[in-house]
This record gives sequence, structure tokens and C-alpha cells, in this order.
Amino acid sequence: MTRTFQATTPLQALVLEQALALACQLERAAADAPDGKVLAQVEGAALPAARELARKAVEAALQAQAPVAEKRGRRPGVAPAVAEPPGPSAAPPATS
Repeated sequence: MTRTFQATTPLQALVLEQALALACQLERAAADAPDGKVLAQVEGAALPAARELARKAVEAALQAQAPVAEKRGRRPGVAPAVAEPPGPSAAPPATS
């Protein structure tokens, strides 16, 4: 079966390529697994590979947003006030 996919962004291209590689890896794991061990073998291959796919996708999405965020600068907002100043002045008085 042949299908054509079109990616319109680098992130989409990365996810498509990695998903196809993952599918090939799972097919190999299933084909190479001994009888009675197929599920364990495929799950063992799928979980770390899927985590890596998600990590790469998140990384690419964040990198794509970085130039936009840097251009915008910080968002305006109010900084929360500190209840008590840190340091020795916040410590209870010393007794002897």
C-alpha cells in the first residue's frame, strides 16, 4: 500500500518521518519476536521510541516558536509581591 503525505511545516515533516520510522521498527520487532513474545517485544520497542518521537516533536515545536517569542519580548504583567523579604530580617530574633 502506497500513500502520499504532505507536510507543510518542518515540524509536520519531522513527525511524519519519525512516525514512519517507528512503524518500520515495530513491524521488525513483531516479525523478529519469538512465538508468545510478540506483544512484549513490540511494546518494548514502542514505548521508548514513542517517547523519543514526542520529545523530538516538542523540541521542534519550541524551537519553531523561539524566534517569534524573542521578537515579541516578555509579556506585560504584574510580578507577584513577596510576603516577607528573604534573609536574616525574616528570621526570629535571637535569644541567649
